[in-house]
Amino acid sequence: QVHLVESGGGLVQPGGSLRLSCVVSRMIFSINVMGWYRQAPGKQREMVATITTGHSTTNYADAVKGRFTISRDAAKNTVYLDLNGLKPEDTAVYYCTVKTSDGYYLAWGQGTQVTVSS
Repeated sequence: QVHLVESGGGLVQPGGSLRLSCVVSRMIFSINVMGWYRQAPGKQREMVATITTGHSTTNYADAVKGRFTISRDAAKNTVYLDLNGLKPEDTAVYYCTVKTSDGYYLAWGQGTQVTVSS
């Protein structure tokens, strides 16, 4: 029903920046939250940032506060994640997702690799 397509990952040097994009194929009423998660090798998937569709309320993991910015463009059915001041520990596969108000994850993107290395 809902498909997410991610793009923007790549190899960057420490301190660099990157923009990840996620296009949602179909925005439906039940989508209340859009967000980004990441999973590093050997670690659990963790929330990076979320944004509500109602009032664009944002939430960030402590590790990325002040460095990453989540935003959305309703007209383009797209959610973005701007990664700034990248650190090697940010290296992970980043996934976008959309979920309902009761916490049900409607869909996940295919994942895009972000590698931070000099």
